[in-house]
Amino acid sequence: MREGDRKPIFGLNPNIFWLGAVSFLTDISSELIFTLLPLFLANVLQTGTMIIGLIEGVAESTASLLKIASGWFSDKLGNRKNLSFIGYALSTLAKPFMLIAATWGPVMAIRFADRFGKGIRSAPRDALVADSCDDDERGKAFGFHRTMDTSGAALGLVIAAVVIFLLQGNILALQADTYRWLVIFGTIPAFIALFFFIFIHEPPKQQVCTLSPAGIKDVDTGGPLPSSAFSNRFKIFLVIVFLFTLGNSSDAFLILRAQNLGNNVFYIVLMLIVFNAVYALFSVPAGMLSDRLGRKKIIVLGWSVYALVYLGFAYFNQSWTVWVLWAMYGAYYGLAEGVVRALVVDLVPEDRRGTAFGAYHGVVGITLLPASLIAGWLWQAVNPAAPFYFGAALAVLAVIGLMLFIRE
Repeated sequence: MREGDRKPIFGLNPNIFWLGAVSFLTDISSELIFTLLPLFLANVLQTGTMIIGLIEGVAESTASLLKIASGWFSDKLGNRKNLSFIGYALSTLAKPFMLIAATWGPVMAIRFADRFGKGIRSAPRDALVADSCDDDERGKAFGFHRTMDTSGAALGLVIAAVVIFLLQGNILALQADTYRWLVIFGTIPAFIALFFFIFIHEPPKQQVCTLSPAGIKDVDTGGPLPSSAFSNRFKIFLVIVFLFTLGNSSDAFLILRAQNLGNNVFYIVLMLIVFNAVYALFSVPAGMLSDRLGRKKIIVLGWSVYALVYLGFAYFNQSWTVWVLWAMYGAYYGLAEGVVRALVVDLVPEDRRGTAFGAYHGVVGITLLPASLIAGWLWQAVNPAAPFYFGAALAVLAVIGLMLFIRE
């Protein structure tokens, strides 16, 4: 079937819908298996925060080298779909091995394999989303993908909450048997997601298109853009992203902080459900607003909310405040995550999108290693609030940099 013969689904190019469905099922899986991994390491395997930071940092940062390579390779190959599928498949195959992990070493290997797959798929997938939508609906497209992603995460956490409630109730620490059942339930949707790739097609090259009831609409880009090098704006943006991410350590520390303030595992999962529900609620409206008002305004708002959240995690010590902070954290994600991706597309020529997403994901992932190590060290050497003061300060600096140096 030619691309022009495919009917839109809910007004969206079918590629965007089915990529959203893949992310929906994959995130159900990932939330069941990896969201509570910090508690499995800390409560079951008795692992310290420095090692937890090392595991998260190494997995994200090392795999991020692949994001750079896979994005560039997808531009050269002219095929986003196959690389995306390989990445999802590798992550899926790694997950069942968590059933036999008994020390932190194998956990690091499994976590690395999962992130290895993410490193292969992320840049080509985001470029495929960009290739499958019109310029003036780019924020909406990425917002929809973020909504599907986080809706899957929310459903995964609902399933996790039911499992935890039935198996261990209000026990403060995560139990080994409970976690194994989470892994079992989490492997199923990941394998189902792989079958949805049969509905995803490679878009026509050298054009940006959207599907409407009238068929394909070609967008005149005004001629080819020079692609020998990225613009200074994009390079400056990556520097600002590096600064922000250096204070944005793994969410493992937010989960550990919630438990540190007296919340049991069941309550933490409920908080994460609230987080993902708010995330999903904000993503599409934020993307559509960015199409009308500009990306920078929405990102500045999102990063400012992030700074307030981290200040809250540092300053407040009542367990109930964590519920509010997790909801605000969801608002940050909904405002910023999809819009940042749309801004990446805005700053680069069409034939460099895969490479650009590789560079963006690479900067984020590589920076997570020092960010997580710094956070783990600050937690142990100073106090549990210190990593969050550090993150809030860098977020403020990143907001200032975005306002001063990035013009749309």
